[in-house]
Amino acid sequence: MSPAQAKRKKQKPQVSENAVPRKRKINFRLAIKSWLAQHAQALISSFGQLFRNPVGSALTVAVIGISLALPAGFYVLLENARLVSAGWEGSVEITAFLKKDITDATGQQLQRELQSQDNIEKVIFINRDKALEEYRQLSGFGEAIDALEENPLPSLLLIKPATTDDKDTVTIEKLVKQLSERREIEKAQYDQKWVQRLNAIISIIQRVVVMLAIFLGLAVLLIVGNTIRMSIYYRRAEIEVEKLFGATNAFIQRPFVYSGLWYGLGGGLFAWCLVTLALFFLQSPTDTLAQLYQSNFSLRGLAFDRALTLLAAGVLLGSVGSWLSVQRHLRAIEPA
Repeated sequence: MSPAQAKRKKQKPQVSENAVPRKRKINFRLAIKSWLAQHAQALISSFGQLFRNPVGSALTVAVIGISLALPAGFYVLLENARLVSAGWEGSVEITAFLKKDITDATGQQLQRELQSQDNIEKVIFINRDKALEEYRQLSGFGEAIDALEENPLPSLLLIKPATTDDKDTVTIEKLVKQLSERREIEKAQYDQKWVQRLNAIISIIQRVVVMLAIFLGLAVLLIVGNTIRMSIYYRRAEIEVEKLFGATNAFIQRPFVYSGLWYGLGGGLFAWCLVTLALFFLQSPTDTLAQLYQSNFSLRGLAFDRALTLLAAGVLLGSVGSWLSVQRHLRAIEPA
C-alpha cells in the first residue's frame, strides 16, 4: 500500500454518533403523529356516524342514560339521608318523661340531683306548659290543642350523658335503666335508637344500590354491544372491501370502539341531566318539609367529582361494551 493510499484510509470520514439516533427520533415522531391522526379521524368519523341514524342513536343514549341514572339517583338520595342522620347523631340525648302528678318544684329538684351525677353532663327541665307550647308550634295542630280541656303532656327532662362516644350504647343503656327505676320518672328512652336503625337501613339500601349498579352496568354493556353488532352487520360489505385492501382489524375496529365511547358519554350526560332534573322537582317540597321541622337542610346534587365519575363510568362501559362486541363479530367477517 502506497503512502498516499494509507493517508486516504486514515482520513476516511467517520459517521457521526448522533446521526442514527436522530433518524430514529424523527421516525418515532412521525409514527406518533400518524397514530394520533388515525385515532382523531376515527373519533370524528364515529361521531358523524351517530347522526346518520339520529333516532336510533338517541334511543340508545336514552336507554344508557336511564340505566346510569337509576343508581346515581339512589346514591344522591342516600347521601342526603346520611347528611340528615349525621346531624342527628352528633347529640346523644335521653328523654325522661315524668309522672303527671310530679310538680314543677319536684321536677326542678330532680334536675339538680341528676345534674350532680358524674355520668350526666347536662339536664334540661321542661314543664308541661312549655312542652305543650313547643308542640303547638311544631305540630301545626294549634286549633285542636286549644279544644282540649286539659294539658295531656307530662313534664320531661332532656338528659345528655357524660360519655364522649356516641356509639357507647352499653353505658347509655345502663343510664336509661337507672333513670327508669326512679319513682318520679314514668318512662326514659334513648332517642338515638331510631337514628341507629335508620343508619342500618341506609347501609342495607346502599348495598342494594351497589348490586343495582352492577346489574345495570352489565345491561349497558349488552345495550352497547348489541348496537355495535348491528352497526357491524350493516357495514359488512364496507368492512370486506377494507380488508381486501389490506386494512387490519385494529384499523377497522377503531370507529366502532369510538362509537361506543360516544354512546357512553352521551348516556352519562343524559343520566346527569335526569338526576339534576329530579332533584329540581324535589327541592321545593323538601324545603317546605325542612321548614316545618325548623331545619336548614337542602337537597344536594351530584358533586363535581361525582359527576365526572358518572361520565367516566358511561365512557368506560360504552368503550368496553363496544370493544367486546367488535372483537367477537369483526373476526368472523372475511372477504370472499
